[in-house]
Amino acid sequence: MKKQDVIQYKESIIEQLSTLCSYKSVYTPDEEGTPFGVENKKCLEKALEIAGSYGFKTVNVDDYCGYVEMGQGEEIIGILAHLDVVPVSDSWNTDPFTLTLIDDKYYARGTSDDKGAVVASLAAMRALKPLEHTFTKRVRLILGCNEESGSRCIKYYVKKYGHVDYGFTPDGDFPLVFGEKGMVGGLLKLKSDKILDIKGGTVRNTVCAAVEITLKENSFNLEKLDKFFKENDIIYSLNGNTLIVNGIAAHASIPQQGVNAISYALEGLYYADINDKAVDSYHHLVGLGYNGEGLKIDFEDEYGKLTFNVGVCYKEDDYLCFTIDIRFPVTLKKELIINTIKENDKGLIYGLDGIDPLFYSPDLPMIKALHKAYVDVTNDTVNQPKVIGGGTYAKSMNNIVAFGCDDLKHNYHIHDDNEFVSWDSLETQVACYYHAILNLMEI
Repeated sequence: MKKQDVIQYKESIIEQLSTLCSYKSVYTPDEEGTPFGVENKKCLEKALEIAGSYGFKTVNVDDYCGYVEMGQGEEIIGILAHLDVVPVSDSWNTDPFTLTLIDDKYYARGTSDDKGAVVASLAAMRALKPLEHTFTKRVRLILGCNEESGSRCIKYYVKKYGHVDYGFTPDGDFPLVFGEKGMVGGLLKLKSDKILDIKGGTVRNTVCAAVEITLKENSFNLEKLDKFFKENDIIYSLNGNTLIVNGIAAHASIPQQGVNAISYALEGLYYADINDKAVDSYHHLVGLGYNGEGLKIDFEDEYGKLTFNVGVCYKEDDYLCFTIDIRFPVTLKKELIINTIKENDKGLIYGLDGIDPLFYSPDLPMIKALHKAYVDVTNDTVNQPKVIGGGTYAKSMNNIVAFGCDDLKHNYHIHDDNEFVSWDSLETQVACYYHAILNLMEI
């Protein structure tokens, strides 16, 4: 299959993408007896219904996830994609749950992360249907519903069915990802004399795009505050004692591509002479950096730097609370990160925990098989397999690496307002997944 051959599936791919994106499948725990929310359940049921209409075997795994299967044999090639999405803000230019075509871009939440990959993977399996009788392995497209909030869906699947033998998750980058940074999370808790309330952000693994802070009257220098925000091109408003600061969302693994509203708001107050203990502590521990410099965890190896993100803030009892998301280099262990933080956080960060990095040798047959599929479709020999900061299902399922779906051509605004996917990207995905399955069949 070549990219141009995918056109025969375009109408059904776009129709299915539109259908799946209409579900507001944001994590809503234990809603009406469902593990991840009614919309996630409905979206999963619809995806399985669509797949079943093509003659594939489908199984709903207790609403945690589902799978679509073809082929025969003992070994299983897994394709792990997800139907859940991160929350949306009010700043979209279109309805985030209505697929909208503008200038060859299809806008909606989940188009790139990860519902587009779901329909592309299904299209690849449909294209392989005539060859199914020759398969010596089973191909299982596993559709999760909790990737964005802990991957409990895949952990549940593994307990019930075990791990697959080979496979990929189309939830990272092309050419492919053979390593994922480790993760550490925690909660920074600060006491303030001048801040009465604070609220901002939607999820831990996204750069905060807006924050609202209620302040005590006349507690800072307005002229200095305005100067700081103007010098940094930050949009803000001050309504009475309420400060609202706008930033730019981005995935927590690439915080440098966003503008953190929380950090800029508190830094603005710091330079506006608010003289508040919480603001001072935030300045020294976090500031405007995104590599953990204030906590002395700004480590780096040949595969990349540590990244540090504050995603959500809120007031709880007498504390201002800030969620922390750290992605650390693949050659390090979580204990080093946690212990270094404890040496430098002045006892202000709580609940530190994490998972170690994922790393597969680039010389493994599975890695070579996937990379060959990408090169055969794109003729791209310049971009090489890599390590990313994002965490995928590969950390929850053995023998899985991220393969697609970001094709390096655009910023698809994943986890941001106005997320989109292009038809060119979908074509690339379908063709790459088609050849990936065939290559893995030969291992």
